[in-house]
Amino acid sequence: MKVEEKYSLLALLLMYYSALLHAGFGVEGLSYDYTASVECLEKPHRPQYGGGMILNPELNDGLKGWSVFGDAKIEERVLSGNNFIVAHSRSLRNDSFSQKLYMYKDKLYTFSAWIQVSNGSAPVAAVFRTNGGVKYAGAVIPETGCWSMLKGGLTVETSGPAHLYFESNDTSVEIWADSISLQPFTKDEWNSHQHQSVEKIRKTKVKLRAVDGGGNPVAGAEIAFRLAKRSFPFGAVISEEILHNTAFQKWFTDRFSVATFANEMKWYSNEKSPGVENYTVSDAMLQFCKQNGISVRGHNILWDDPNFQPGWVKTLSPADLRSAVDRRINSVVGRYKGQVIAWDVVNENLHFSFFEDKLSANASGDAFQKTRRIDSTAELFMNDFNTIEESGDAKSSPAMYLRKLGEIQAFLGTGAGPLGIGLEGHFGSAPNIPYVRSAIDTLAAKNLPIWVTEVDVKDMPDQAKHFEEILVEVHAHPGVKGIVTWGTWDPKGCYRMCLTDANFKNLATGDVLDKFLAMTMVGMTDVNGVFEASLFHGDYEVTVTHPTLMKSSIINTFKVAPSSPHASNQTTVLLVEVST
Repeated sequence: MKVEEKYSLLALLLMYYSALLHAGFGVEGLSYDYTASVECLEKPHRPQYGGGMILNPELNDGLKGWSVFGDAKIEERVLSGNNFIVAHSRSLRNDSFSQKLYMYKDKLYTFSAWIQVSNGSAPVAAVFRTNGGVKYAGAVIPETGCWSMLKGGLTVETSGPAHLYFESNDTSVEIWADSISLQPFTKDEWNSHQHQSVEKIRKTKVKLRAVDGGGNPVAGAEIAFRLAKRSFPFGAVISEEILHNTAFQKWFTDRFSVATFANEMKWYSNEKSPGVENYTVSDAMLQFCKQNGISVRGHNILWDDPNFQPGWVKTLSPADLRSAVDRRINSVVGRYKGQVIAWDVVNENLHFSFFEDKLSANASGDAFQKTRRIDSTAELFMNDFNTIEESGDAKSSPAMYLRKLGEIQAFLGTGAGPLGIGLEGHFGSAPNIPYVRSAIDTLAAKNLPIWVTEVDVKDMPDQAKHFEEILVEVHAHPGVKGIVTWGTWDPKGCYRMCLTDANFKNLATGDVLDKFLAMTMVGMTDVNGVFEASLFHGDYEVTVTHPTLMKSSIINTFKVAPSSPHASNQTTVLLVEVST
């Protein structure tokens, strides 16, 4: 680029430094251990955090610290050099062993233990009896002959004594436990875990250096960043209303990169009468998303809840239902293959079993298999509620989720293709944030992409605060690969939570969202012409303003990508004309 003599060049050098990723983050404290195991092992691992506040966590000191809970009998046993505690002669589900603790309302607790049962396989839960009532920390489905990790978490409403114990509805089994851990964290420590994780997995440290044509540093240059496109997929639900409302369109497209259709791609919308299909609305919504660079999740192919079937489907014979299901899969997947990034194949098949009851126990696996044959590239998801929302919902615990997913994987065999874990995230009460984290830890051990697919919070005091707590927690988790909220705006009313009013002015929850998305940043180069920032991965517009610029400002674009240890210093040079 040729420049006249009265002008020189300002070079803005953008450098990525992966070495800066692990710098200090303010609060010092115990790091959080995100690891979990979903394997059944011959010997348990050592207790996390050395057992934390649990006395005698590995049973190396007899039964010290442990006592009978209920009417069980307890004893210490040794197997292959490993000491553990056993509850036997159980007659009630909560007959087991216990340890008395003192817990604080301002702490967040993470729990883990290794569990085995004496015969077969049976769900076992870790429970805390507190002043505020019974709290479920987590559950696992252990087997005989090997050890399974139970990971969970909890908070308490009031400080005071608590009893940890274990329970199983199957009173015929002995409950064995080892490597038991309960670790408290302060709120500041917990927030620091989130911050450190985001800095490590969602951001890259960049250094910008402004120099003139002679290589001299330019101090006092204002650098304004606008995140034009975030790499992390963040989306929301939309309905047919968006097709007819330009204000809604702008509000939505300014914020989101992913859309899920509320009802318009569901079976009861596409085939209200047998054999009469109508995709007019979903086609138009898909076209709108394409035009605006919005990815679409296919929601959903089938729904296992009997209350959400097309009316005519409920009375079909098994043979006719199988034909109708095949037609539905072929129709919707064939129509939209290659145009959606994911499919929720059989929605909510942990809580409901319409197709399993009518067709076969392998109905979900069969639907996944037929979907995969038609669409070989989209990620295929299970999608259900209460896996992170409610620690006491036995139907949808992480262990139950993984068992169902394992059945589907076994049915698919080696041709499974990309599968995903969908967690709805409909919170009907204040979130148990330690449990949310621990549940995702367990699911993430499968090394499959996890999406939180339908986040909202019931209308309650502190709704916006709880919404923010959830967003921050799940976004910070290394296993989460995308987030979709289930509240935007609908003239007929949102399911549980709206983000904006009818004039597209943010509600309190919408303000939380915009704060979370944080699309802009402004800084100033120092005396050495340097400005440092930690930026979310994505595509940026950068505006440079300086008194010596020919124009009031110059706009350039660049991309911030995850740092690679093999390419720790990447440099991009942006040239703009300045006065001399």
